[in-house]
Amino acid sequence: MEQEWAEEEFSAAELGDKRLTERLVQLAGVLGEKPQGSLPDASGEPATLKAAYRFFDNEGVTPEGMLHSHVEATYRRMASLKRVLAVQDTTYLDWTSHPATENLGPLASASRQGLLAHSTLAISEERVPLGVLAQQVWARDAETFAQLKDHKQRAIEEKESYKWLQSLKAVEAAREACPNTHFVSVGDREADIYDLFVAQRSVGVDLLVRAAMDRRVESEERYLWASLAATRVVATTEIKVPPRKGQAARTAHLSIHWRAITLRPPSKRAKEQLPPVTVWAVWAIETAPPPNLPAVEWLLLTTVPVQTTEDALQRLAWYACRWGIEVW
Repeated sequence: MEQEWAEEEFSAAELGDKRLTERLVQLAGVLGEKPQGSLPDASGEPATLKAAYRFFDNEGVTPEGMLHSHVEATYRRMASLKRVLAVQDTTYLDWTSHPATENLGPLASASRQGLLAHSTLAISEERVPLGVLAQQVWARDAETFAQLKDHKQRAIEEKESYKWLQSLKAVEAAREACPNTHFVSVGDREADIYDLFVAQRSVGVDLLVRAAMDRRVESEERYLWASLAATRVVATTEIKVPPRKGQAARTAHLSIHWRAITLRPPSKRAKEQLPPVTVWAVWAIETAPPPNLPAVEWLLLTTVPVQTTEDALQRLAWYACRWGIEVW
């Protein structure tokens, strides 16, 4: 079973040598039998472990070369689906406890060392993971860490937030490969950057982003949250909130609001003459949170039209699928 999977995922790897591709397929089959194990533990015997180290030490073996084959396999899985959620997220690969590792950079602080990986994971509406569409990996520069000028003054290409636009390009490529599939790029509050909303997108590629900024909007209320608060409750729903540190699991009852809204460009970027953007906003907020606990709240911005309450609830369900990348 694992060997069949390995063939499907990696037989088209572009490593410059057929023998390396064959070794990759063989190694993936071995590791696939024990994916939770460390490399020595999963390898099973010294000869296999030695072959694995030799493989990864080969200059012809690159993440891009291996990922290419997996992405192609992911396209095949997506081609027959009506809709795919392309969920983005960033994680820290922390190797602080391995001080001999080279080419690392600061993480949340200079005392933590490692790499950042921004992945785009394809998930079906039924929450089935379909595969990785893209992965960007980089190390921060220790010399400039926390010393760069105001990020609002830098071009988007110079910021880490450019990763969201790079991921969108990967979604565009997926749409080209799967022209009958509707793709929705899903991001958490970190993805709430105006550049993403004004980026060029093909028909069949949309956005769903959890709002972080109380943006200026074209309405009497002038700002995003106030504009949603001025609308009536159109529905109620409930979600299961998992246990967290110091908090028991609970059922949260949410009131649902939605409306079309036009975002105004950031005032500090007036010189760029950015256009306003019309999106649909769906606001879900817990009506009666437990004492001393913040209310569960999602304010989602999407380029997929919301015409009915059923549409609004579907957008919330799409965003709930984002948890899949957290698990992965």
